[in-house]
Amino acid sequence: MKKLIINADDFGRHELINRAVEKAFNTGCLCSATIMPGGAAFDDAISTAKKNPGLGVGIHFTLANGFPVLPPEEIPSLVTSEGVFPENYVEFLKLYLRGKISLSDIRRELAAQLEKVLRTGLEITHFDSHQHLHHVPGIIEIILELAEGAGIKKMRLSRTKIFDGEISGLSQFVGRLGLSSLAEFAKLKARKKNFLMPDNFSGIVAGESVSEKFLEKLLSDLPEGTTEVMLHPGTDNKILQDFCGWQHDFEEESAAVTSPKILQLIDEKKIFPVSFGELEEK
Repeated sequence: MKKLIINADDFGRHELINRAVEKAFNTGCLCSATIMPGGAAFDDAISTAKKNPGLGVGIHFTLANGFPVLPPEEIPSLVTSEGVFPENYVEFLKLYLRGKISLSDIRRELAAQLEKVLRTGLEITHFDSHQHLHHVPGIIEIILELAEGAGIKKMRLSRTKIFDGEISGLSQFVGRLGLSSLAEFAKLKARKKNFLMPDNFSGIVAGESVSEKFLEKLLSDLPEGTTEVMLHPGTDNKILQDFCGWQHDFEEESAAVTSPKILQLIDEKKIFPVSFGELEEK
C-alpha cells in the first residue's frame, strides 16, 4: 500500500501560512502540519487546527531563524543580542560546534516549546524541526527524551535524496549530503527508543519549492510504504518573503497540493493521503 503524508512546516509563523494550510487541507491533499511554538500566528494556528478536525498537527521545534518561548535571559547562549535565535542553521551550528551553546539552555527552551503546544489540548501527532536541527547529535537525544515523556512516538526523518530537484552549487550538494548523514545518525537513536518514522522522505531541502511538476514525477513512481513530503505553503509571496526573509515560492507549493491534476493522479495511483497520526508499526 502506498501512503502519502503531505506536511506543511511553519504552521503558526504567519496567518497567510495558516490560511494556506487550511485551504490545502480542505481542498487538496495536505493532511499534516507542524506548528512553530514561537510563531507570531501561533494562536491563530491553534484555532485553525481546532476548526479542522482531521488535520494532523505536530510540533516544529525551533532553535534557529525564529523566536524563543522562554525569556531570552533564561536561555542566554541560545539567543542573539536582540533576543532571537541565530539567523539560520549555519549560524547556529557554528556556535554549537564551538561549544558556545549550552545543552541545558536547549533542553529548557525545547521543553517550554513542547509544554506550550501541549497546553492547547491538541493531540500532537509527531515532531520535526525548523531547518532540520533535530537530527544534530546532542539535540536529537534531548528531543527524543522530551517527546517520549509526552507520549509522542513519531518523527520526521529528513533522509533526503541528494539529487532531488536542481543543485545550483557545491554548497547545496554538501548541505544535502550532510543532512542525509545526520538523518542516519538520528534514525539509529530513534529506532533504539522505538520511534516510528515514514519509510521515505521527499521535498526539496535547499530552498526550492515543491512544484506540481515535482509532485507529478514523485507520485508517478511512488514507492510502497509511507512517504512524507515536506513543504512550506503560503498565500502571498510578497508578504511572506518579506516577513520570513526567504525568497521561497510559497504560492507554488500551495498550488501544487491543491492541483486537480495532482489530486487525480493520487486517485488513479491508489495513493492514500494520511497524517502522522495514521503511521503504524509494521
